[in-house]
Amino acid sequence: MEIPFSENYRIKMVEQLRKSTRQERETWIREAKYNLFNLHSEQVFIDLLTDSGTGAMSDKQWSAMMLGDESYAGATSYYKMRKAIQEILGFEYFLPTHQGRAAENVLYSTIVKAGDVVPGNSHFDTTKGHIEFRKAAAVDCTIDAAADTQLEIPFKGEMDLEKLEKVLKETPKDRIPCCVLTVTNNTAGGQPVSMKNIRETSELCHKYGILVQIDGARFAENAYFIKTREEGYQDKSIKEIVREMLSYGDIMTMSSKKDAIVNMGGFVAFKDEELFRDKELWRRCQMFCVMNEGFITYGGLSGRDMNALAQGLDEGTEFDTLETRIEQVAYLGRKLDEYGIPYQRPAGGHAIFLDAKKILTHVPKEEFIAQTLGIELYLEAGIRGVEIGSILADRDPITRENRYPRLELLRLAIPRRTYTNNHMDVIAAAVKNVFDRRESITRGYVITEELPVMRHFTIELAPAK
Repeated sequence: MEIPFSENYRIKMVEQLRKSTRQERETWIREAKYNLFNLHSEQVFIDLLTDSGTGAMSDKQWSAMMLGDESYAGATSYYKMRKAIQEILGFEYFLPTHQGRAAENVLYSTIVKAGDVVPGNSHFDTTKGHIEFRKAAAVDCTIDAAADTQLEIPFKGEMDLEKLEKVLKETPKDRIPCCVLTVTNNTAGGQPVSMKNIRETSELCHKYGILVQIDGARFAENAYFIKTREEGYQDKSIKEIVREMLSYGDIMTMSSKKDAIVNMGGFVAFKDEELFRDKELWRRCQMFCVMNEGFITYGGLSGRDMNALAQGLDEGTEFDTLETRIEQVAYLGRKLDEYGIPYQRPAGGHAIFLDAKKILTHVPKEEFIAQTLGIELYLEAGIRGVEIGSILADRDPITRENRYPRLELLRLAIPRRTYTNNHMDVIAAAVKNVFDRRESITRGYVITEELPVMRHFTIELAPAK
């Protein structure tokens, strides 16, 4: 008999979860102004809002935290983090930050100016927000196949090279500070990018003298998909694949709360002290790190955070760790397949992205289809996801009209080493129950209050009448 798959860890500590009634949830979501971010954590049974900072750290990570050096400058913890980034990722220079959006802030404060154009395979919310806040344009060069949720191809998050070259040809070089390559591609449904596409994107950008910024929040998961799906990489280790993958980038930003499996932390890293377009970039970024984060050897992180991050980079780039994590996402996908639930296929590396347009066919786009699905799932079973749709897309910075993307997705992001497959069964059953009553869901929500940038975090809504 073939030995079945199992997790590569055992549970050492548990945290109590509170179940609630539908009546309670109806009250709580109303008080939260129909924004799932506003719910208290104890009002949520299974929390799939994000996989960022919500995973369970290992015993070795917790041990490393006890050895944190809290010196203001030049702490040993900084040098442990530097060593891990150099040896595992291949970047010689870096600035620690408290999380990924802080890394973007440090970098874009330095290189992005009004009128600039920043192409990418799909800009996520904070990336786009930081760019548009500076009166620049974030241009998605996503492959068209990503818009077809039912199409199964191995690398659905790739850069469309023709679209990218069109931007590079039509835009003056001095107005393109960098090209952003996100691995895995979150906005496209947690879909990976092949090594071939990463290499060709890098070659194309360098042909036009453009820096390549890799958004590596989930770089290890992307490396896993390269190993398991791309010819020529089956016999390479994850760490070998990571080194090659990141060698094609000039700059890397990372929210380490994902693949380094920590509760807080990030960084911006540079391949060389002197990059080919800006010999002072490293130094100029230091200024914004000091201004916005802290001194360049801690950048908003405690010593214990840096120790845990260094250990997490090592653990997070091990095959068994990644297989356990990605197999759980796939397990949830297979359960949804049994029930005929449409989602972005194939199952992503960190989440299942429900295709809200295909589920709630009667809700007008102006009433935010994916958000409506998220609220219905919460009311059904206390499960919290996040909208990746029209609310997240924000308004056009010029016309101030709502932007309606091709995809309306509800992301169910699974924290690492946190929930069991029994929880996945609960999630799948709850989604099925909503799916079964989809014909009765005909109205969504309208905006009552919003901020001009990254509105989805704090937006207030009311039921449409």
